[in-house]
Amino acid sequence: MVEETGIVTRVDGSTATVMVQKKSACEGCTAQGACHATPEGMEITALNPVHAAVGQRVKVVMQGGAYLKGSVMVYGLPLLLFIVGAFAGKKVGEAYFPDMNSDLAAALTAFAALVLSLAGVRVWSKSAEASTDYQPVVERVITGTGKMHND
Repeated sequence: MVEETGIVTRVDGSTATVMVQKKSACEGCTAQGACHATPEGMEITALNPVHAAVGQRVKVVMQGGAYLKGSVMVYGLPLLLFIVGAFAGKKVGEAYFPDMNSDLAAALTAFAALVLSLAGVRVWSKSAEASTDYQPVVERVITGTGKMHND
């Protein structure tokens, strides 16, 4: 789990933009996709269930392992299913279609498995976007009364 403290710079509906100090560990962070570098530091857009206001110092929590899991789902699963589809297609082609080139059957099933896995990843990613497991969350307000300003 990655925890950062920073100042809320903007509130937009149910999200808050939080400015945190950039550290040397930012380069190897598993949650890099959630942050954007600016001249002032790192800007994080996070869910704001505690209704933090502009100017308040807050604690932001990001589930580091969730980003790794998401990467495996998006990149690893389609690759694995592509390879399994190729092997399965080769075996099915040799066993059931002796007149057909088994390499052609392997290619067809590999690409079919790839397309189906990418469709599955798309469905999974839509549900993951709504989950707080894959998004930074403002956990609590540390200090400040805020300006109560919404953009």
